[in-house]
Amino acid sequence: MKTQNDYQWLFRKSPTMATSIAEDGVYLDVNDTMLKRLGYKREEMVGRSPEDFTTQESAIRIRDELKPALRRTGKLENKPISFLTKSKEIVDCTSNAIVELDQKGEYLRTVAMYVEVSDQAKANFKYRTLYRATPAMLHTVNGDGLIVTVTDHWLQKLGFRRDEVIGRPITDFFSNRDRKKYADGRLNVLIGNGDFNNLERQMITKDGNVLDLVMSAISHRNENGDVDRMLVASKDVTERRKAERELRKTLEENAILREELEQERDYLREEVNVAMNFGRIVGKSSALRQMMKRVEAVSQTPANVLIQGESGVGKELVARAIHVQSNRAKGPLVKVNCASIPKELFESEFFGHVKGAFTGAHRDRVGRFHLADSGSIFLDEVGEIPMELQGKLLRVLQESEFEKVGDDVTRKVDVRVIAATNRDLKKSIVDGEFREDLFYRLSVFPIDVPPLRERENDIIQLAQHFLEQTCLDFSREVLALTKTQADNLRSYNWPGNVRELKNVIERAVILSKGKVLRLDLSMPDLLTDFDLAKESEIHEDEVMSEKQMREFQRRNLKKALELTNWKVSGTGGAAELLGIRPTTLSDRIKAFKFKKPT
Repeated sequence: MKTQNDYQWLFRKSPTMATSIAEDGVYLDVNDTMLKRLGYKREEMVGRSPEDFTTQESAIRIRDELKPALRRTGKLENKPISFLTKSKEIVDCTSNAIVELDQKGEYLRTVAMYVEVSDQAKANFKYRTLYRATPAMLHTVNGDGLIVTVTDHWLQKLGFRRDEVIGRPITDFFSNRDRKKYADGRLNVLIGNGDFNNLERQMITKDGNVLDLVMSAISHRNENGDVDRMLVASKDVTERRKAERELRKTLEENAILREELEQERDYLREEVNVAMNFGRIVGKSSALRQMMKRVEAVSQTPANVLIQGESGVGKELVARAIHVQSNRAKGPLVKVNCASIPKELFESEFFGHVKGAFTGAHRDRVGRFHLADSGSIFLDEVGEIPMELQGKLLRVLQESEFEKVGDDVTRKVDVRVIAATNRDLKKSIVDGEFREDLFYRLSVFPIDVPPLRERENDIIQLAQHFLEQTCLDFSREVLALTKTQADNLRSYNWPGNVRELKNVIERAVILSKGKVLRLDLSMPDLLTDFDLAKESEIHEDEVMSEKQMREFQRRNLKKALELTNWKVSGTGGAAELLGIRPTTLSDRIKAFKFKKPT
């Protein structure tokens, strides 16, 4: 490959007059032939404008025509120009010029060549010699796309000898991809259209390597107007394209990472909101104190914990207490409600999936175990996990590793598992619904949460706590429990445990007018469907029909809407009163065809 010094030597010794022009329009260099013909020394011309050495007419043409054309197209072809020698002799020439750019696409120089009109034929041979030696990747084809000439640099880039390429179709050296583009005469169409700029094509070296090239061409037409020659300049951008592909890959990987981080951020933001509104463990009963001793004992250990208890006793609150008191408190506590996950999505929810892993997997998803890395995961209602997934969960507990759905990359995680259930898992083992080995892995340290009926001394303290919190949330003046109301709360059996007590207090605040708390435990229309069934006259050895259940639900829903003046969502809305999502409530309103009174 020619060096820059070689290029300068060739430039200066070229038998054709030539100049190199800077971006601001002054001469960077003038070759020996030009200096000799015009009678100047190099230092007399370098740093000055071409217009200083031409006739006035040519100076105007350079300013008004040639410079704008050069900026617009990057080349000039066969443009007339008249120079003045030092002795004021006029030298009529035709000029050809091309703008050269560096690897970054920035302006490098403009090389212009001048041939005296009378010496045109003599210069052709010298020009061909210079053409071959120029350090640029150039080739010339005829009107049929056959190679006529190539530069030495073109041959060096592709690894061929001159006799191996002259006379062959240029498409023989294109990649298979680009060769197909010019099948069925489409190359002739390209050539017939004449000049083109920045056409991206691939060529194949003799060794079979692919070169990414950017091509520009100027064409010569015969007397009939048909293109009979086309000079094509190619720039090798293989390394640049490789860098761009690597950059795109990095950006795609960053996009995936950003997606994972956004999912993690959204989940953790949701968890923070839940945590802020979840409250604290309230009470001083002996049953609660006994449980809290076990919580404190296990918190500082890495042991897995199984929290057992009836629905509504506050198992999640106990899980949060274990996490907050552990050495993982700075890490996340990720909750998974196993009962709410469709069977076919369990594995994706736990371990995540890659894009395209199954129908509907339009993007990568981060699993809950990944989110819980360096923290704790709370598996609520763990007894609902399908048998076929229990083995994979056991593997995570034993080996601390998993794979995403649709991926074979094994990921390591450091997660503490806190599970909770209201089911008798030992009975589930006997019934073949739960793995015994998984049970023993989860229940390294079991904790039983006492039902509210066994915490009689905590009922009033809890009720007062919920009352103060609800009044604050609803922007109400804090109401107080009367002695009669407190006695009624203590005497009630609380089948729904702490959750039921909280709901009762919230409903009482919503229904209260002024400073009087309206607390009525005998309001069947505001109890859950389970409680409604319980309040009916159905005996325990009977079951309710679907029609009866649906009628209870309809009455309950309508009563909640009436009590909240048909406010569906938000603080004091029917959804909050019923303890369901606003979207679920809206669906039920449509199903029952309820319409807000006008």
